[in-house]
Amino acid sequence: MANPKPIKRDSMNLPIPFWEFVAMMAAVFGLQALGIDVMLPALSLIGEEFHTVNPNDQQLVVFAFVLGFGFPQLIFGPVSDRFGRKILLQWSLAGYFVASFLCMIAPSFYWLLFFRFIQGITCAGTRVSAGAIIRDVSAGRAMAKIMSLVYTVFMIVPILAPAIGTMVMTALPWEWIFGVLGLFSLFVFVWTTFRLPQTLPESERRPFSLKSIRAAFQAVMTNRISLGYMIASGVIFGCLFSFIGSSEQVFNDVFERGDNFWIWFAGIAGLLAIMNFANSRAVDNLGMRRISHTVLFVFISLSLINLLWMQFVGQDFWVFYILFAMTFGSFGMIGANFTSLALEPMGKQAGTANAVYGFITMTVSSLIGICVARVFDGTVRPLLFAFVILGFISLGVILVTEKGKLFGVGEGKESEIL
Repeated sequence: MANPKPIKRDSMNLPIPFWEFVAMMAAVFGLQALGIDVMLPALSLIGEEFHTVNPNDQQLVVFAFVLGFGFPQLIFGPVSDRFGRKILLQWSLAGYFVASFLCMIAPSFYWLLFFRFIQGITCAGTRVSAGAIIRDVSAGRAMAKIMSLVYTVFMIVPILAPAIGTMVMTALPWEWIFGVLGLFSLFVFVWTTFRLPQTLPESERRPFSLKSIRAAFQAVMTNRISLGYMIASGVIFGCLFSFIGSSEQVFNDVFERGDNFWIWFAGIAGLLAIMNFANSRAVDNLGMRRISHTVLFVFISLSLINLLWMQFVGQDFWVFYILFAMTFGSFGMIGANFTSLALEPMGKQAGTANAVYGFITMTVSSLIGICVARVFDGTVRPLLFAFVILGFISLGVILVTEKGKLFGVGEGKESEIL
């Protein structure tokens, strides 16, 4: 049943068993991760199939999806606030299914990019729905705990996705990688249809009008905490997409270890999953700010050490890999906490808030990712330099947002989120 009562800070009221809710939301979120990572081993084959001129053009298969994922969230947020979360989720899953199979039959590289863009749009609807559903049934540290567990489970997808893509290509043409995406979306559609109730009651729905939408956007964009953590997330996640876009080239061209690409990628993603799980266990005691702010400093420090080593000592694979995996793992204690901090003040406007958050973070991070990945020069130095700069920018945004007070100042107040 939908929960009509306000959710108090640091509490949850789930419509289905906890383990199933986390697994279901992780599966929905996983459509994004799977849609990006499963085809990474196939990028060079796609480039060869469509005779792309610039070797870096193959990255556009990733970024077309990510760009499509951004702007539509501004529309899907108010739609979910008006008509409910589940109907948007179901339509989006159906669209994801269709777009996946259109990618399989794309007659040219540009048509493939277009269908990937459409696939990103449909995935945006699933992301808005899932984020708003989580906010409907939880708040505060309880929400951060759920988000951390969701991220932990769905981070198994990047661990497995390149291996899945590799296995598909050993038995079937590379086009069937997109078929896997379609079949997975069908599975999630059936699961959510029969097990997930509506989480936004009629009494809490907002009218779908330009005036109400503008008011909701204004509330989100004028809240210092929400806006600040949205911008900081977009900047720091630019690092993530910078690596994803150029990851195959890093392991194949720089270190000549492309044959085992999926193993190296899985190691990095695995540490990220572990850090997400650690965050879910620690957030109750330490709080979102104390954890995420501390780890942001760790992120900057590790990136700087790696950059200096690669620049002045040499591009040693194991030094790079160990430091980079630790740096990447930092996202596990930044992402869920930044998301929760951004959405916590929004209450009933969770759909719009989640949409604006998704739009800002994905648009900013994807544009940053494109710019960084496109300057790949056969070394890891541009990537690491971007990590350092973007880390400092994100820290600066947080300092402004928190008025110079870091590490948990202001947390712990008991209040009801209206």
